[in-house]
Amino acid sequence: MAVGPESDETGAMSQIKSSFARQGLVRPRQGRVIAGVCAGLGRRFGVSPWTARLLFVLVLMLLPGSQIIIYPVLWILMPNED
Repeated sequence: MAVGPESDETGAMSQIKSSFARQGLVRPRQGRVIAGVCAGLGRRFGVSPWTARLLFVLVLMLLPGSQIIIYPVLWILMPNED
């Protein structure tokens, strides 16, 4: 068993992904456009994927730049739907 920073990062990542999965934040296999982040957020909060995408773009217009960081982070942290 590996001990060190790599194993801590892997353990932390799997804990975050399992926490997201328990909360219903998963990237669905169907209905993806890029990575499925907006589709997953829409499903979790009970809106259509296109509504979630539209809200994402509207927020991008109001707070430019933040989504360029948030989207890839969610892409990495949100697990795929099993």
